Amino acid sequence: MKKLFSGLGTSPGQAKGKVRIVSGPEDESRFLEGEILVTRITDPTMVLMMNRAAAIVCDIGGMTSHPSILSREMGIPCVVACKNATTKLKDGQEVLVNGKTGEVFLA
Repeated sequence: MKKLFSGLGTSPGQAKGKVRIVSGPEDESRFLEGEILVTRITDPTMVLMMNRAAAIVCDIGGMTSHPSILSREMGIPCVVACKNATTKLKDGQEVLVNGKTGEVFLA
């Protein structure tokens, strides 16, 4: 598999799925169960999408940021501090997210 980029792994586990770039709660209707939620940073308005996500990838964030804490509570992989995941990835692209190592691969 080709490594696309890495960030800070904040919730362990691996998940494979299709990328969905999310800007905010207005994207909820098009976010499907099992997709990889990719956004600048999550906030409380995105919790419903986070519940359906296979993994979360964010441009910014740290160990105690919103996506990191909620991902650990939900038991789903999370990678933050990727800098430009929202511009490197495209909707529908198949990726593998490793929440332990912080790596994102083309699947």
